[in-house]
Amino acid sequence: MFPFIRSDLLQFQAYQSHPSGLSSHLDGFDRLDTNENPLDLPVLLKQTLARAYVEDMQANRYPDGNHGSLKEAIASYVNSSAPNRSTLNASTIDSTHISIGNGSDELIRSILIATCLGQEGAILVANPTFSMYAITARTLGIPVVSVHRFEHDFAIDIAAAEAQLSCHQSPSIRVIFVVHPNSPTANALSIAELQWLRQIPEEILVVIDEAYFEFSQTSLISELDQHHNWIILRTLSKAFRLASHRVGYAIAHPELIKTLEKIRLPYNLSTLSLAAAQLVITHHQELLGNIPEIIAERKRLWDLLHCHPRITVWPSHANFLFLKLQGVNAYLNDQQLSMLCQTLRDRGTLVRQINHGIRITIGTAEENQRTYSRLVVVHQ
Repeated sequence: MFPFIRSDLLQFQAYQSHPSGLSSHLDGFDRLDTNENPLDLPVLLKQTLARAYVEDMQANRYPDGNHGSLKEAIASYVNSSAPNRSTLNASTIDSTHISIGNGSDELIRSILIATCLGQEGAILVANPTFSMYAITARTLGIPVVSVHRFEHDFAIDIAAAEAQLSCHQSPSIRVIFVVHPNSPTANALSIAELQWLRQIPEEILVVIDEAYFEFSQTSLISELDQHHNWIILRTLSKAFRLASHRVGYAIAHPELIKTLEKIRLPYNLSTLSLAAAQLVITHHQELLGNIPEIIAERKRLWDLLHCHPRITVWPSHANFLFLKLQGVNAYLNDQQLSMLCQTLRDRGTLVRQINHGIRITIGTAEENQRTYSRLVVVHQ
C-alpha cells in the first residue's frame, strides 16, 4: 500500500498475546497461556507503590534515565541468589555489569542492533524455542539460521549447529540464542549443551536467557567472568509478578553493557516501573516465597498428565508444562490441538498452542485442577 515500507515486512503479522477478540475480555478465565505468576503483588506492596506515586513522583518530570539505584539493587540480588555462591565472588557482579530494558524484548532488540544489523551477521536458534529472537531479527532484516531439537528430550542438535557455524555463509553467524530452561519445552541445558556453549569462539556472542531462573535454580552466572562473549538475560515478569511493568535486565562484561547502553532508548522505563522494580527486588524474599508452591503444583499437574494414556508430557524446570497428543500425525495433531484449545477456552481455560503441542502455565492449585478436569473431559 505504501511504497516507502520495506517489502519484506508484508509477510509479518502483529504479535498477539491472546487469541483474537479476547485481549480485553479476560476476566473469568484461568489464564494459563502466558507464563505469568498466578499471584498478584501483595496488597501492602501495591499500596506502598501507590503512595509513592502520589507523594514522591512528579508526573511532569522524566524518569531516572541511568537506572543507577535499580542496577545496584539487581546486582546485589544476582550475587545473593547465585546457585554457586561459593564460586562467585561477592563483588563479581556490580552495577557496571547490568543493563535494564523495557522487558527482555528490548534487550534482545538492542543485542541484534549491536551485532547483526546492516547485513553484519546472522543469528542461530534451535527450534522450538522462544519465538521473539527470530521475530525480532527478521523485522530488522537479520537472517535467522535454525537447527532442530531432538523430539524425545528437546536437546539441541549440536552437530547440526556446529555444521552451521562452520559453514562459510554470508553474513556469518554472530549470535547464538538459547533459553535456560527452554521455552516452550521447559528443559534445562544439558551437560553436552553446556560444554558446547563453553567452547564457542569469542567472536560469536552467546545469549543465555534465564527468564525462568527462579523456578529452575540453574544459572550460568558463576561462569560469566570466564566467558566475555556471554550475555545472560533475566526478567521481573515471571517470578517477581511484575509482568505489567515490563522490566528485564542483562548481565554481561562491562564493555558489552556499555554497548547496550549506547543503543538503549533514553527514559525507556517509566518512573512508576522503576519504583515497582526497586520495590520487588527489595522484597524478593517475600515475593519468591511462593516458588516452592508453584514447583509442587508443577509436579502434581505433571503426575496427573503423565498418567493420561493419550498425552505425552515432558519434565519441566520452569513454571509451565509442555505436552503433546499421542498417536496422530503432525497435521491431524495440530487440528486436534486447535479444537482442544478452543474447547478449553469455551470452558474457561486459556492455554497456548505452540510447536505441535500445548504449553500450560502453572497456576494456582484451583486453576490447575480445573484445567486438568476440563482437559480430561475434552480429550477422552
